[in-house]
Amino acid sequence: MNWLDQYKSKVVSVEEAVRVVKSGDNIFLSGNAATPLLLTHALANRASELSNVTINHVLLLGDDPLSKPGMAQHFRHNSLFVGPGDRQSIADGNSDYVPVHLSQVPALFTSKYIPLNVVFIHLSPPDAHGFMSYGVECAASKAAADSATIVVAQVNERMPRTLGDVFIHVSRVHKIVECSVPILELSPITASDIEKRIADFITPLIEDNATLQLGIGGIPDAVLARIEGRQNLGVHTEMISDGVVEAIDKGIITSQKKTLHPGKVVATFVMGSQNLYDYVHNNPLFELHPCDYTNNPFIIAQNEKMVAINSCIEVDITGQVCSDSIGTKIYSGFGGQVDFIRGAAHSKDGKPIIALPSTTKNGTLSRIVPQLKPGAGVVTSRADVHYVVTEYGVASLHGRNLHQRAEALISIAHPSFRSELEEYLRKPKLNQ
Repeated sequence: MNWLDQYKSKVVSVEEAVRVVKSGDNIFLSGNAATPLLLTHALANRASELSNVTINHVLLLGDDPLSKPGMAQHFRHNSLFVGPGDRQSIADGNSDYVPVHLSQVPALFTSKYIPLNVVFIHLSPPDAHGFMSYGVECAASKAAADSATIVVAQVNERMPRTLGDVFIHVSRVHKIVECSVPILELSPITASDIEKRIADFITPLIEDNATLQLGIGGIPDAVLARIEGRQNLGVHTEMISDGVVEAIDKGIITSQKKTLHPGKVVATFVMGSQNLYDYVHNNPLFELHPCDYTNNPFIIAQNEKMVAINSCIEVDITGQVCSDSIGTKIYSGFGGQVDFIRGAAHSKDGKPIIALPSTTKNGTLSRIVPQLKPGAGVVTSRADVHYVVTEYGVASLHGRNLHQRAEALISIAHPSFRSELEEYLRKPKLNQ
């Protein structure tokens, strides 16, 4: 049977496709802009027939029917990165969070630490050889599909065909649900004045021929808007955003001088506007790879002048970085922060940067604190932190002792909180 006949024989309704899930199954959902909403909603409609189904995933976008009130006895999230959809369910104790570096997620599936019965993935239509692209998100989806007993694909004619290590053949899929639905978009983010000032301090750290890792938010977008005049910047990152495309069109990002994958923008997922999705479709400038490659610190470090820009929730005055929780309340996850901070630290002339506004809650709380909140998780250790940037400047911490680090961080805290931090520093506690 040729691949086209195989494909046609596997096309079923969404209701039939989700019937492969049984009570007690361990399943995986592709995430980010490739969250397969048709499949998740159809699975939710079977809730009364199912119990004790575990849902593994990274960040999910869109409405999540599997974590709605009343679903706890049927579905339980095992979240590898928490988002708006499952955050409350985790806070209520109805779902679980796994602290893990994004680079290590694929191995959880391939090694059977998390054995998978069923995988739901979201793909582009097949090419002339029967290969379907993972489109806007590769991350851990490829490893999950390679490891699962049953693979169910939502094949969307509007999914861009991205290139790289992002393909699965029709023969590897068991059920196919065809659709033509918009890819989930990320609403444009307008950088605040504070975020623009932070970007003003970051951009001098970016040299010609540097390779960038940038995430989601106003700070990365503000940085991309301020790097005109730089020559031959490259990108090796988790996420490709609209700001990257704008910098490419301006000739700022060329990737020609990269020491790894020269001429290529390397990432593991794409998230932004429809214009972005149209831009990456069949575009050989972009290569998507699984996150155990893109986020491997030893791979990242092969990019000379690697600049990694990440944010966080709070930093204590010794440089410990909390990024996944507010006290004991889980907010997000480890993601790739430590992967890229460590990769950039080992890059020749690399710069690992933690960037954050100095305050939160309308200026009433400092985000540079004497001690992290009780129960807060340390995502990036103080030994990993090199640069911390706020709207008040840059604190260079690498190689500094505890008092020097504290003094540097206090100097970039909001002026309203510096005396409080200095008073804490004067107490004989820091070295006890």
